Amino acid sequence: MAKIRPLGDRVIAKPDSKEETTRSGIIIPDTAKEKPQQGIVIAVGSGRLLDNGARSAMELHEGDHVLFAKYGGTDIILDDETYLVLRESDILAVLD
Repeated sequence: MAKIRPLGDRVIAKPDSKEETTRSGIIIPDTAKEKPQQGIVIAVGSGRLLDNGARSAMELHEGDHVLFAKYGGTDIILDDETYLVLRESDILAVLD
């Protein structure tokens, strides 16, 4: 992921793709799909700038599988792939 580097306490995540058919075989159109809430962290910023000039350490690392707020972040498209730019505070949990 050399083409994009998040700043501050921001994180770039690649949302997990949802299944396009249900278990019973019904095909779900793009307009009816829900926005995914899970993804993998692709890149991590340098941390939030504190009042004293130091940076807080990021709790997330590249490769972490995370759960994020449903409508949090900003979608971007890079090389025909969809990514999500989130603040670290928009990440709800790290999945094991």
